[in-house]
Order: sequence, then C-alpha cells, then structure tokens
Amino acid sequence: MIWNTNTAYAIGLITTDGNLSKDGRHITFVSKDISLVRLFRKCLGLKNKISYKNSGFSKNGKYYFVQFGNVAFYRNLVKIGIMPNKSKIIKEVNIQQRFFPDFLRGHLDGDGTIRTYNDSKFKNCRRLYLSFISASKRHILWLQQEIQKLYSIKGRIRPETRVWTVKYAKQESVALLKTLYYKKDLPYLSRKYNLIKQYLQ
Repeated sequence: MIWNTNTAYAIGLITTDGNLSKDGRHITFVSKDISLVRLFRKCLGLKNKISYKNSGFSKNGKYYFVQFGNVAFYRNLVKIGIMPNKSKIIKEVNIQQRFFPDFLRGHLDGDGTIRTYNDSKFKNCRRLYLSFISASKRHILWLQQEIQKLYSIKGRIRPETRVWTVKYAKQESVALLKTLYYKKDLPYLSRKYNLIKQYLQ
C-alpha cells in the first residue's frame, strides 16, 4: 500500500462506513451524503459507478455507495486491522503516524459528529463538542489512547445507544481540529468543515 494523505483519509472512511466482502476482493463504502462518496472515490482514483439503495434511516430515503474490487488493497486493509463484519470487533488500526491526522479526519467525516451552539446561560459563549463514534468499545479505547499519546488530548469515553463515543469539549476540540486540518487542500467533507472553520483561524 502506498501511503499518502488521500489513502489515509479514505482508510478513515472505510474504518467507519466501509465494508469488506468475505470474498477477499471487494470493498464497499456507504454514506447518506453523496458528496462524501464522491470524495472517497476521488481519493482512491476510482471510476466505479455510485449507486444508491432506499433506506428509512436517511433524510432523503437513500444511502449512496460505491463498490470496487482490489485484492492487494483488500489484503493491506486486513493487515492493518480492518476486517469483514468489523463493526463490533475492530480494534486498533495500524496507521503510519505521519498520516494519522488524515486517517482521523476521515474517521470524523465518516461517523463522527461536530456540535456547536450558543450557550443559553452565557451570552457570548459558544460551545463546541467533537465526537468519534464506533460500535466497538476496544476501537474507541484505542482511538482515545492514540490521540492522547500523539497530541496530549485526552477526551472522555461514554456509552450511548448501541455505540461508544470519545468526546472532546471546546479547548480540546480546537486543539484537535487544528491537528486534523493542518494545511489547505486536504480532503474533507465541506459540510462539517464549515461548522468549525472559524475555530481554525
């Protein structure tokens, strides 16, 4: 596998919303946001068609997906810790430290949340919370430990309905976001970036 910014970001997306078929060849990425599927495809240089399936869980009733076959890439994903039916069993993912911010940004765009709002008690105070989510507790524990080890940002783990979350409040969120968006011309989901770009200035 050739590591670069785009590959690491795409692997972050696969870690959250990707699926490895049991045939040892095919990889599928699924999202409610077609722009994210397009970005995923661009990062990996894919020409495969984007399809959709109906779902009652998305606002427009659709999930978009792209599927492609690549035995070598599939085997590399397994080698670094991503496997079929990974949702509840995935643990650590072996990402080169240099590209960990790109992986983490993909993780955030895939299944993370950014919440920002005005505090009702303090007029000039704007709250910011950054969360990474997984159905695997061991994966979230690993994610928290890696972020703390690399960037000295701790966060807090909490269980939610059917998932685990590591959550960062404002000061930690700003520090982490500046690490994730470390330069211009990075792959990222514009919808989420627009929520936090004021904190990067």
